[in-house]
Parts: sequence; structure tokens; C-alpha cells
Amino acid sequence: MSQLKIYNTLARDKQDFVPIVPGQVGMYVCGMTIYDYCHIGHARMMMAFDVVYRWLTVSGYQVNYVRNITDIEDKIIRRAVENGESIHALTSRFERYMDEDTQALGILPPTSVPHATDYVPQMLGIIELLEKNNLAYQADDGDVNYAVRNFPGYGKLSGKSLDDLRAGERVDVNTGKRDALDFVLWKASKESEPDEVKWPSKWGSGRPGWHIECSAMSCATLGEHFDIHGGGADLQFPHHENEIAQSEGAFNKPMVNYWLHNGFVRVDNEKMSKSLGNFFTIRDVLKKYDAEVVRFFILKAHYRSPLNYSDAHLDDAKVGLTRLYTALDGIDLGEAVAVDWTGPYAVRFADAMNDDFNTPIAIAVLFDMVSELNKTKSPALARQYRALADVIGLLGRSAQQFLQGAASDADAGIAALIVARTEAKKAKNFAESDRIRAELLTSGVILEDKPDGSTNWRRA
Repeated sequence: MSQLKIYNTLARDKQDFVPIVPGQVGMYVCGMTIYDYCHIGHARMMMAFDVVYRWLTVSGYQVNYVRNITDIEDKIIRRAVENGESIHALTSRFERYMDEDTQALGILPPTSVPHATDYVPQMLGIIELLEKNNLAYQADDGDVNYAVRNFPGYGKLSGKSLDDLRAGERVDVNTGKRDALDFVLWKASKESEPDEVKWPSKWGSGRPGWHIECSAMSCATLGEHFDIHGGGADLQFPHHENEIAQSEGAFNKPMVNYWLHNGFVRVDNEKMSKSLGNFFTIRDVLKKYDAEVVRFFILKAHYRSPLNYSDAHLDDAKVGLTRLYTALDGIDLGEAVAVDWTGPYAVRFADAMNDDFNTPIAIAVLFDMVSELNKTKSPALARQYRALADVIGLLGRSAQQFLQGAASDADAGIAALIVARTEAKKAKNFAESDRIRAELLTSGVILEDKPDGSTNWRRA
């Protein structure tokens, strides 16, 4: 195979991947803050690093893949209070929902899933080291803060200088800080809130800040220096920048060799967010689309590129995945085989994946194989084709299973449109009724209205 190259956000360039320990990879990915259902942006992030994990494994590496759970944070506390339940009950429930969603999407479980609440002693240990290194101080309000200006490398991941950050700061962020750029490591508990979640520490009772959690969990599971750290592009600053400041400030050595960030999900050229009302949970999407169609839709875009979400794009993905499955229809595949990486298609597939995990090009190779399969119906080629698709988690069902399901989904969609048309007619909204009839006709569906008010349909 060709040399694996990874785009390193820290270097702002593609670099040859060379692990710290030959044959082994330590990879940490910032996971979920669990107080609600996962949305399609979370799916995009977990899918990106699922592909990285799969390809590193296929490439022969023993991968220790760590994806954490943040189970203590302001949003979690507020939601638990709103619901009148314990934090543990809230986070346990939504972690279970997350696992159900990821399993449906074919996302492999990480090697380990550390929970922030299990690593508070390690967090306190790092904060003590930072205090000894003149990088942490306790403010008058009791919080322990990180002294950003005392860390020379601050801003190297995001490319932001302290002067740029100073120009954009809010003066009254926190009067307890020596500098408005400083961030909290340990939040002091308040006497006015006796039921507040807290732990004892040398600085008084309190709870950890968000950033220190990942420094502690990554160090505890992978060591002070490891190969890959990943997460969404929105975490690059300040979260990942602050992780570097904490870990390197505490241990006086590089934290991570390669920083990977996946792109945003966008809807109508706007970043998906609850505030804009263009927010889609994984569960809502899976009510309408087959999970493998969603996976295929996400993999069609390079992990670093923006992913434009729409029903039209998912419909296109369904058509594309149907074409991939149709190529296998009627071919006796026999037993599954391993990929022959010396074959011409496999070489091209590997070259794509070794070029910063370029799934769109890898999928294009699969479509080239479809063209040949449609001509030859070669069982040997079909087995290699399916083995390659399996590398990125596609074509795990038989062609018959998928195609029958796709037909069933289509029929359900037609039925739903017929119901909507009937309702429009009852409401005397004849323009909408005619629009639906025209839409179905365009799709090759002919409606026949009966005297009793029912409607039959047939394909043209």
C-alpha cells in the first residue's frame, strides 16, 4: 500500500503518518456531552473517526481508540434540574440512546469510553502540576484558572495570537480572572447552592472545568504523549487549544502528534444549530431514511469538507446506494473473502484512503467496479467489491434484503403522499392536491380515484 498521509491541523498540511510506537496507534476523540439526543452533526463526527479507526486497523495497526463521555457540565446540570432527575439518570439514559444510534449507523464502538466523573482525581493532579509550573492560580472567587499568558505556545493550534484574542475579548467576562483570556480549571462550589454537584479539593469543594476533563482522560488512557487527537472543527478553539495548554504546561512535552478535525454539517449554507431551527436528531432522520443510506450520505463527502444536509441529498444517496447493491443482485457471492490489496481496484481504493481518508474517491472506485460488474457479473469481482465496501462499513446486507427494503420504503412514501393529497382535497386545497398528483406522476406513479373516495395507485 501507499504511505498514509493525514492532514494535521497543527501543521496545516498533509503529513506522512508515523506512529510513536511502530505498529500501534493511540487515538483520542472528544465525544458527547450527554444531556439530549445526538444530532446529525454528532453522527458526522463519530462517522469520520469510525472511518479513521477502521482504516488504521485494516492497515495493520493495533489501535487504542478512546472516545470520552462528558457526564458533568453546566448544560447537564441545568437539564437534570429542569427534569427533576439525578445527573446520573439523565446521562445514563442519553448515553444508551447514543449507543443505539451509533449501532444503527454501523459506527464501531471505541476501544474504551472513559466518563469524566471517573477521572476527577487525575484532573486535580494536573491542576496541581499547573499551579507548580506557575500556570494556574486561585482567584478571589475561589475558582482555579489557567494563566494563558504564561504559556508561550498558546494559539499554535488555532493560529490565533494573544493580541488577536485580546482585541476580541469581553472585558467583564469574569472579574475573578487576572486576565480575561484565562479559563477555568476548577469551579468553586457556592454556599448558596448546597445541593450543587461537587468534589473535595485542596482549593475547596467544586467541580472541574470542561477543558481539564479531556486532558485528564486522554493522559490516563493514552499517556502524556500520543498519536492522534480528533474532534469537530468547532472544538479547535478554545477546547483543543486549551487542552494543549493544560497537558503540555503540566508535563513539559508535546501532547499530540496529529490533530484531526471534521467539517461542519450545513443546512442551506448555514451551520446546523438549534438556534436557527435547522436541527435534526439522528433519531428523526432514521425515521425517514434507512441507516445505511445515512451512512453512505455522510461518507460521500470528505470528512474535512462541509456536509450539506437536505432530504434531496439523502434521496440522491439512496439512489446511489441502491445502484451499489443492484450490482450484486443475482450473483452467487459464496463465502466472504479478504481484500486482495494487489488488485487494480484495491490499489486505487487504498491510495484514496491513504490520502487523508478520502472516502469520496474510494466510493468512486466502487462505482467503477459496478460498471464492470454490470457487464461481467463476475462472482470473483463481486466478492472483492463487497470486501472493499465493507472496509468503510457499506454493503453489509444481501442485495435482496436491501432492495426489498428500499421498495418497501418507496411504497410507504407513496402512501404518505396519497394520504396528504386526500387531506388536501377534504380541505378543498385543490392546488395542493394537484401538486401532489403531479409529483407522484413525475415519479412514475399513476393515481386512480374511486367513487367511494379511496385512491388506488399503480406504477406507469
